[in-house]
Amino acid sequence: MTETRTALTRERVLRAAIALADEGGIAAVTMRRMAENLGAEAMSLYYHVSNKEDVLDGMVELLGQEINEITSRISGTPDAQGWRAVARQRILAAREVLLRHRWAPGVLATRTSISPSVAKYHDGLIGLMRSDGVSFDLIHHGLHALGSRALGFAQELFDPGNGPVDESVITAMAPELPNIAAMLAEVAHDDPESTLGWCDDQTEFEFSLDLILEGIEARARAA
Repeated sequence: MTETRTALTRERVLRAAIALADEGGIAAVTMRRMAENLGAEAMSLYYHVSNKEDVLDGMVELLGQEINEITSRISGTPDAQGWRAVARQRILAAREVLLRHRWAPGVLATRTSISPSVAKYHDGLIGLMRSDGVSFDLIHHGLHALGSRALGFAQELFDPGNGPVDESVITAMAPELPNIAAMLAEVAHDDPESTLGWCDDQTEFEFSLDLILEGIEARARAA
């Protein structure tokens, strides 16, 4: 009996890349390993993706589709809850997707253009705020303030590496940077499952998200 091989498609190739990244990080995504997982020749992948950058763009597009599928199930409306409560639910739902795909923040930060699915997600946030009377001008300012938080993660300006800061490092910096050392000694993020980056702890993320959304809402009411 002849074995039937499932035909390659762009989506199958991209989902193989996502599976590799979920397991071993974005460095694990190579044409050779994708082909091995698909039971295909590496050269055959180039009929569906042109290069590594095209793979990364495609992965982001599928990520956005996953976020949109999940956030579309959030049935709350501004009339019932106010736009801020619904926006918060959608953003935290997007964050749950990113926590399953921990490679995503790093890849999103390197993209030079917005993918259609990610644009659709932002369009939904804008429509949500507009439906409750928030002006386009304030929405524009608000999206700048949210930045990457609109998609569920905080893009850190400084990253000292994985894991908590070593106690010896804190001790060494204390003479010159006493306030930073004191803060780092007291505040630690000890739940790696809630973190997407150095200081992107779930508690800190929700604190900053609420601060920004409450600020936008207060400005809208005062207008």
